[in-house]
Amino acid sequence: MQSILLIGLNHKTAPVEIRECLAFSGEEASGAAAALKEKDSIDEVVLFSTCNRVEVLLTSSDPGRAAVEVKTFLAHFKQVPGERFEKALYVHQGEAAVRHVFRVAASLDSLVLGEPQILGQMKASYAAAVDLKSTGVVLNRLLHRAFFTAKQVRSETGIGDHAVSISYAAIELGRKIFGELSGKKVLLVGAGEMAELAIEHLIRNRSGELLVANRTFERGMSLAQRFRGKAIRFEEIPEALAQVDIIISSTGSPDFVIVPSHVKSVMRSRRNRPLFFIDIAVPRDIDPAINRISNVYVYDIDDLKGVVDDNIQDRKREAVKAERLVDEAVIKFRQWMENQAVVPTIVALRKKIEDIVDSEFGKTMPNLGTLSDSQQAAMARMKAALINKVLHYPTIFLKNGGCRPDKTASVGTIRKLFHLDEDV
Repeated sequence: MQSILLIGLNHKTAPVEIRECLAFSGEEASGAAAALKEKDSIDEVVLFSTCNRVEVLLTSSDPGRAAVEVKTFLAHFKQVPGERFEKALYVHQGEAAVRHVFRVAASLDSLVLGEPQILGQMKASYAAAVDLKSTGVVLNRLLHRAFFTAKQVRSETGIGDHAVSISYAAIELGRKIFGELSGKKVLLVGAGEMAELAIEHLIRNRSGELLVANRTFERGMSLAQRFRGKAIRFEEIPEALAQVDIIISSTGSPDFVIVPSHVKSVMRSRRNRPLFFIDIAVPRDIDPAINRISNVYVYDIDDLKGVVDDNIQDRKREAVKAERLVDEAVIKFRQWMENQAVVPTIVALRKKIEDIVDSEFGKTMPNLGTLSDSQQAAMARMKAALINKVLHYPTIFLKNGGCRPDKTASVGTIRKLFHLDEDV
């Protein structure tokens, strides 16, 4: 009987230096999956590789041997001694493997709870496996159900509704202030990494013109070109405040870059349109006293961290609902697997009965003389009816109530009663 097996490591079990040693590029992953499929102990296989995990999902009738072969293969393929990563590996079998796959797809096992990227990465890995023809009935069903469950978690819980990164939290706050960010003009002061990420989020929200002010003008020009914006000199910042709606600041300045006098001088010409400052610098670039000016909003790194912490707690509460949906999906998949396990026994049982009936009819028919066509048809119908009646209750027993709670035991009983394994 086939068993589902998952072998891997992730951000919880292995440091980045181990994960990067075992990481597979897209081309490498395809080659590795194809090579694993050739192993005698492996029937179906999919390989997942992201910056936070490397996992091999497979089916096997000899999972112990398959686990050893996968570990040996990883060491050989990536030229990394097995003892360097073996302690970081986890091995899940059967229902535990199914639950793990569903939780990963639903982003319950991610570094950032609720992040959506993992689902797309899993779908890409699965598509590559399908192209290689390394999947079959079991893994196809498992991954389709995993993707369905992930979508259900996303739509029926709020696990992905709240920003849990500093840069994205800043943009969420901006959306609350302006209603929508489409067409809003942005000034980027400095070139910090989080500020750049915030700009990327703004662009996804279809923000308008981008101005970039950096102490090194050439660096400002380079960044502006990257985001299709316009570079201005640092001295032009006060004048630019009259034009823009959102200011994201991330310089290394020891002093405030923007002070209340800069803002007060432009509010009249702005006709009190809201002005939103995102100060991601430490020390701060924006004088907090600016927050006292009407229609001006200033958020610093601590404000944003507070928002993120609150949102992480919200996601954790929603994760409880998501775990329930995963539990339901695991139970349904287990029931499907149990039914799959029954099918070969039903087929073998039918063949056994058909062989017995054919043998007995073969002994009797010569004694009946020559039969007409209609008599032969009647005998054929009788044979079919006899087989169906004999199989009726054993089949019901296997498919339904007789197989609860332990379908494996019921299958074993039928196989022993009818000597289905006598030639094995």
